[in-house]
Amino acid sequence: MRIATWNINSLRLRLPRLADLVAALNPDVLCLQETKVEDALFPADAVRALGFPHIAHRGMKSYNGVAILSRRPITVLEGFPDWCGKNDCRHLAVRLETAGGPLDLHDFYVPAGGDVPDPATNPKFAHKLAFIAEVRDFFAAQPALSRTVIVGDLNIAPLETDVWSHRQLLDVVSHTPPETAGLAAWLETGFVDAVRHFVPAAEKHFTWWSYRNRDWRASDRGRRLDHVWATPDLIPALRDQITLKDARDWPQASDHVPVAVTLSL
Repeated sequence: MRIATWNINSLRLRLPRLADLVAALNPDVLCLQETKVEDALFPADAVRALGFPHIAHRGMKSYNGVAILSRRPITVLEGFPDWCGKNDCRHLAVRLETAGGPLDLHDFYVPAGGDVPDPATNPKFAHKLAFIAEVRDFFAAQPALSRTVIVGDLNIAPLETDVWSHRQLLDVVSHTPPETAGLAAWLETGFVDAVRHFVPAAEKHFTWWSYRNRDWRASDRGRRLDHVWATPDLIPALRDQITLKDARDWPQASDHVPVAVTLSL
């Protein structure tokens, strides 16, 4: 099973790019973030035409939004907190049936956090830190998890090699110590970094390049903001990872590129 994640940065605007992703990666399950479309206007027919008859989505007008598109039947999981009490469509979870048993899949879109890394003066940054802490505490309180995958735009580049310059980005939102420590604590509630299972931690690896970089490939000032995590029992099932860097050159590209992990389930 190939599971892909992509911050599409407006589903309706980039619907043709969804077809490009399917052609390039042929995922069994595709998790989207920042869909920016309310549920009533979700382009379900177009998604089904791409080979995904099973769809779950939570969206709002103009902002945020997550969706899970699947070739296999899914059951939406309920009972999760309204993170930070904002009802802002940043999380969706489903269960998939596989030959080896059910697999729980979580799709997250973590708040970006604004520009100033000070929770006292920047409510967006305070929200980001609170969101991470609340999600961490939720997973820490669960019984030992198994057969669970978390994907999404987590909006944090945790390792020094997840940014183009650790020194220059230490005080830039997405790589500050409070964020990276918070993400590490969430990971430690029972997950492994599935992408770094294949890409050595010493190797630079990015999934996002700013629109402000006119020649993004030449400057390569990227960050790894998009992640796939898995519970340790799934490590033997991991087969490969693909970070589709060429997607950053697509017409009307998102500033994020798709990331996919294949598991033998």
